[in-house]
Amino acid sequence: MKTRHIQRIALMLALSVSVGVVMAGPVPKPSAVRKYTIEQFMKTIRFGGSDISPDEQTVLFSSNQDGVFNLYEIPFAGTGQPKQLTTSKTNAIYVIGYLPDGRILYSSDQGGNELSHIYLREKDGAVADLTPAEKAKFQFAGLSYDRKSFFYQSNQRNKAAFDVYEMDLATMKPKLIFENPGGFFPGDVSPDRRYIALAKTMTTSNGDVYLFDTQTKENKLLTKHEGDVNNGPGEFTPDGKKLLISTDEGNEFAHIKAYDIASGQSTVLDKANWDISGDYLSHRGRYRVLSVNNDARTELKIIDTRTNQPIKLPALPDGDVTGVNITDSESRMTFYVNSSNSPATLYSYDFKTGKVTPLVRGLNPEINADDLVAGEVIRYKSFDGMEVPALLYKPKDAGAGAKLPAILSIHGGPGGQTRLTYSPLVQYLVNSGYVVLAVNNRGSSGYGKTFFAADDRKHGDADLKDCVESKKFLAATGYVDLAKIGIMGGSYGGYMTLAGLTFTPDEFAVGVDIFGVANWLRTLNSMPEWWGPQRDALFKEIGHPKTDSVALYNKSPLFHTGRIKKPLLVIQGANDPRVLKIESDEIVANVKKNGVPVEYVTFPNEGHGFVKKENEITAYKAVREFLDKYLKGPAN
Repeated sequence: MKTRHIQRIALMLALSVSVGVVMAGPVPKPSAVRKYTIEQFMKTIRFGGSDISPDEQTVLFSSNQDGVFNLYEIPFAGTGQPKQLTTSKTNAIYVIGYLPDGRILYSSDQGGNELSHIYLREKDGAVADLTPAEKAKFQFAGLSYDRKSFFYQSNQRNKAAFDVYEMDLATMKPKLIFENPGGFFPGDVSPDRRYIALAKTMTTSNGDVYLFDTQTKENKLLTKHEGDVNNGPGEFTPDGKKLLISTDEGNEFAHIKAYDIASGQSTVLDKANWDISGDYLSHRGRYRVLSVNNDARTELKIIDTRTNQPIKLPALPDGDVTGVNITDSESRMTFYVNSSNSPATLYSYDFKTGKVTPLVRGLNPEINADDLVAGEVIRYKSFDGMEVPALLYKPKDAGAGAKLPAILSIHGGPGGQTRLTYSPLVQYLVNSGYVVLAVNNRGSSGYGKTFFAADDRKHGDADLKDCVESKKFLAATGYVDLAKIGIMGGSYGGYMTLAGLTFTPDEFAVGVDIFGVANWLRTLNSMPEWWGPQRDALFKEIGHPKTDSVALYNKSPLFHTGRIKKPLLVIQGANDPRVLKIESDEIVANVKKNGVPVEYVTFPNEGHGFVKKENEITAYKAVREFLDKYLKGPAN
């Protein structure tokens, strides 16, 4: 479903942080904890998607186990080792899935430029780019219900708008089925191909759903409302009679309605005390997969629609069940289990036998799982009384009376959310003796629309104050050295790092900026055209570079670097299309003029985030060395 968290612009390909908390109180004697290198932590495998072959005997997935995301297969029964299908050493390859005849579709961009193409891998390993146009982005949009074609979206015709195409599987020739007039983001295509669901974004907190009729060319508004209501289209039901819609109308949190196409009536399908982040049906409608964003964790149910009761899965390790993929026959599925102290493991499940099988484990066997630290949610009051959620990790071997260095980790977005999922960087820092606190400051998704909108036009101010106020919580634990608290983040979190060192120069001992915004005027003017109406939504939230230039100048750290007096580490990808490298170049040059220690690590083959494991190792090693030198200090 396209819920609030998905609709809001995410400036970051995110520094993935998972965090938790241990409250102050008696400290038990710590057991010995082995120390690990960043190379050992980065031997953890990251995954991307999964699919089950048409004969239901093989599972396809993406992983970076060889250093770059590639395609792998493994038997559904879990026997043997994964078989590598692609061998890219440069561009990340992400699984889309099998075609009915066993051929494979995958997606890949060029050096992190985010201009993804769709590729076809033949059974003999030959590969063809099905969307070879240069300087255009192509997004897979699902197989047709009859499995004779697939849909994709592209801005090839108009860089600022995504059209919808249907690709015939017999001929592999596309045809245009929706020409976007602009202002819409296409969604699902109905099983009979007649309707296309469209999202229209007005602001980051306000959106509508339209239904485009490919026969009559009528574009019908389905979500007429007043005020700010965030509506987004989900999937059509398998019978094509209803469209699922995510909405927060009359409620703090997003819930799901089913819109009846014939009658025009909507009924509530699912509602919770948190955002519903996913709600979709299996191919024939036997199962409904429901995900709830419950306080930074995913609470998932697989509901049997015949009884409207959730099925009971066999006992699984603690963690979030995500990435559920059910076969067309509805007899088998795959999914991942991930937690803050356990990286993802890919599982297969047979509905008939009830057997669940671990296929590929993410954790490096060199690491003892008992040495990893689990996250726990905490909350504290900010400067104006608003309650702010955060996630904290405390080193296991911290003894009584310890005074540890701490690092705040700030997510991207600005509307992102740090969740209780595994992060090798966080575990590496905690294993190295650092307390890590991830602040879900105001403006974060997942905590209701009031909290979500509380940072609008207050970026680098109210949200930064939330971060500063977290220091009081850290001090109250009794095990953090108040003089040794730093701030770190990626993308918008990188901006918050620079804002912290610039606008509150005495609050943080060091800063680590990863792909961070330094100049809002340049960043907002250089946003990729394919962001379309989301550009306008971001202008309304943060400020328009033409009409709000003074305010944007005032909140841009680049123009106030004379205030920075604490050590800074900057990490940047040269191909970043969102935060241009020149922003980091300039911030580093300016801070050097202050005589302040500043270190700069760049990667010529990365974009907005890391896709190459060797680069992550280099970056995270630089983070640890920088923090050891300027935050922890030689005495520790």
